[in-house]
Amino acid sequence: METYYSSYGVVLAVLIAGVGLVAVAFGAGALLAPHRPLPEKLLTYECGIDPVGEGWSQSQVRYYIFGFLFVIFDVESVFLFPWASVFERLGYAAVVEMGVFIGILALGLLYAWRKGVIRWA
Repeated sequence: METYYSSYGVVLAVLIAGVGLVAVAFGAGALLAPHRPLPEKLLTYECGIDPVGEGWSQSQVRYYIFGFLFVIFDVESVFLFPWASVFERLGYAAVVEMGVFIGILALGLLYAWRKGVIRWA
């Protein structure tokens, strides 16, 4: 029982050492780094052009929806590769299950298309 708890002690020691190392690095950076905030340094940099207007701008939600749809279908397509590599050994039930899976993906794509999410206009 003594070795069981000593292994947790090693994990705790490594955790404390890691947190201490990060704290020392951040503290040293804050103490040693020069801090001279000049007005020129505080301006927003826009490729050499003087910034015009405020720094805040609205971005359209459709960009996030496109990214979200990409992630969904990209991650779901990753599930097809292992299935395809062992396709013959799984049998008919696996074909039916994958058909249901692809059908659900198709329904999601049809829903996004009907809602007009995929149109970029």
